[in-house]
Amino acid sequence: MALRHDCTVPVPVDDAWRALLDIERVAPCLQGATVEEYDDKTVTGSVRVKVGPVTITYKGTAVFEERDEEARGAGRGRPGRAGTARATVTGTLSERDGVTAVTVHTGLTVTGRPAQFGRGVLSEVG
Repeated sequence: MALRHDCTVPVPVDDAWRALLDIERVAPCLQGATVEEYDDKTVTGSVRVKVGPVTITYKGTAVFEERDEEARGAGRGRPGRAGTARATVTGTLSERDGVTAVTVHTGLTVTGRPAQFGRGVLSEVG
């Protein structure tokens, strides 16, 4: 499944870039996300999501594959017997009139029970 999210951050692009790469600072903004360890390239942690009537905690790692004006990260999580999730995320930041436009493209693959809820429910969670 392909997802796209757009937002603006009310600061110049250099400030937004530094803030968005501050994993310990950003993680609390993502509902259900917990960072256990971060070594400037690899993040180990979990994310708890509700898909339909099921709440699942995915534990795993995310790795920054590239950092420049396009940040890429790939993550893999496995919630025990409920299924798996794998995502490749590409974020692009561009400055527009003193604010930063952020575009995030996510390629998401979900298997197991959560996949049975269909694209509509999964895209809302994404």
